[in-house]
Amino acid sequence: MLPLSRREMLARCGTGVGTLALAGLLADEARANVDPLAPKKPPLVAKAEHVVHLFMNGGPSQVDTFDPKPALDKYHGKPIPTGNLRTERKTGAAMKSPFAFKKYGKSGIEVSELFAKTASAHIDDMCVIRSMHADVPNHEPSLLLMNCGDGRQPRPSLGSWVTYGLGSENRNLPGFIVMCPGGYPIVTTQNWRSAFLPGVFQGTYIDSAHTQVDRLIANIRNTELPLDKQREQLDLVGALNAKHKAPRADDAQLEARIRTFELAFRMQTEAADVFDLSRETKKVREWYGDTTIGRQLLLTRRLIERGVRIVQLWSGAGQPWDNHDGIANAHKNLAAQWDQPIAAFLSDLKARGLFDSTLVQWGGEFGRTPVAELPALNGRDHNHYGFTCWLAGGGAKGGTVVGATDDFGFAAAENKVHVHDLHATMLHLLGFDHEKLTYRYAGRDFRLTDVHGRVVKEMLG
Repeated sequence: MLPLSRREMLARCGTGVGTLALAGLLADEARANVDPLAPKKPPLVAKAEHVVHLFMNGGPSQVDTFDPKPALDKYHGKPIPTGNLRTERKTGAAMKSPFAFKKYGKSGIEVSELFAKTASAHIDDMCVIRSMHADVPNHEPSLLLMNCGDGRQPRPSLGSWVTYGLGSENRNLPGFIVMCPGGYPIVTTQNWRSAFLPGVFQGTYIDSAHTQVDRLIANIRNTELPLDKQREQLDLVGALNAKHKAPRADDAQLEARIRTFELAFRMQTEAADVFDLSRETKKVREWYGDTTIGRQLLLTRRLIERGVRIVQLWSGAGQPWDNHDGIANAHKNLAAQWDQPIAAFLSDLKARGLFDSTLVQWGGEFGRTPVAELPALNGRDHNHYGFTCWLAGGGAKGGTVVGATDDFGFAAAENKVHVHDLHATMLHLLGFDHEKLTYRYAGRDFRLTDVHGRVVKEMLG
C-alpha cells in the first residue's frame, strides 16, 4: 500500500469527521424524541421491579438487632481482643446487649426483641446479611457510599441508576421518591442526587412529617388557575421551550426542566389521590399505625401499587440511630416506631401480590461497636468494620443468613459483603449486570459500583 499524501490524508480525515458529526447529530435527535422515564425492560431476567429502601440513618447497632453475640455477656465490663481495629472515639470494655434474642420461623434465625413483630411474621422471607462492611466510620462519606456508591465524589444515587435503567411505570408521579420526616438528613439532597445523569432521574423529596398533601408536596396545587387554563399556559411554555431547545437537543438539564413542568401539572390529580390515606380503610390504617413511620410505609405501598420505581424512607432528619449514649432507650424507642409498620408493610405486599416484585432493603450507613463508648458507658461508637442489613422480596433468598462477624460483632469475618457487593447484587435482582449499567461522562463509562463489586450468590433466591 502506497503512503498517503498530505492532501489525501486531510481529505480522508475530513470526511471521517463529517460522518462522525452526522452520527452525533442523529443520535442527539433520537435522544431528544425519547422519553427518558418510559418503562424499559432490563437486559437480564429480573426478579424485582421496584425497590424500597428503609434507611435507618445514623447507624443501628447490629449486636442489638440482628447479630446476637453471647460472648458479650461473658465479657461484659471487661476488655475484649479487637486486634488492629480502631474506633473513632475512645471506647471502654465490652457491653452486652440490653435486649433478648430469640429464634424465629422455620429458619431459626435469631433476632432481638426490638424487631420481634417483623421477625415473627417474616424472618423466613428475609436474607440477613451479617457481614456488611464499609470504608470509614464517618457519617457523611458512609451515607454517600451506601446511597451513591462513592463516599467522596459526586455520583448518581442508587435510585437514579434504577430509574435510568428501568424508567417508571407511572407518568403522573416521579419514578424515585424520598420520604424523610422533619427535614433533610445529613448531606441533604446529595443522598438522592442524579449527579451527571440527567436531572429527570433525581429523587423527589417529601417531608412525610405532614399529613396534608399540600404540605407533603410544596406547591402541588395552583390556587390561581383552573386545570384547563393551566394546560393552556403549560402548552404555551412548552412551545417556547421546544423552540429554545431545538438547537440544544442534547441539553440534559433543559430536557429535565421541560419534563418537570409537565410532571408537576399531572401530579396535581394523581398525588391528591395517592397521598390521601383517608381512602384506605380504618382497619388498614390501624394495622400500619397512625404514626409518621406507619404513614410513610402505607404511602409507600400505595406508590408501589401505582408503578413508582423506587421509594426511600428515612428515620428522620439528622442521625436518629446515632446513639453514642443511652442506646438502650433510644434504640428501643426507634425500633418501636418501625417494627409493627414493617411487619404490616411486608404482609400487605404479600396480600396484594407485590412482594415477589418488590425488593426491600433495611439498614443504615454502618453499625456500632460492641464495646461501650467513654465516658458514659451506655452507648456505642460508629463501626464500619462489620454491620447488618437485610433484604426481603424481589428475589432475595428468604430464611438465610449471609456471612458473619467475629465473636464480638466487631468486624466482618466470613463471606464479607462490601456496600459495592450489596449494590451489585441488588442490580442483578433488578435484571442488570452492574458492570454494564453505565453512563458515559467526561470520557469515562461510570457505574454505581465504580470498579468494584461482586454479585453475592448466597443472597439470591
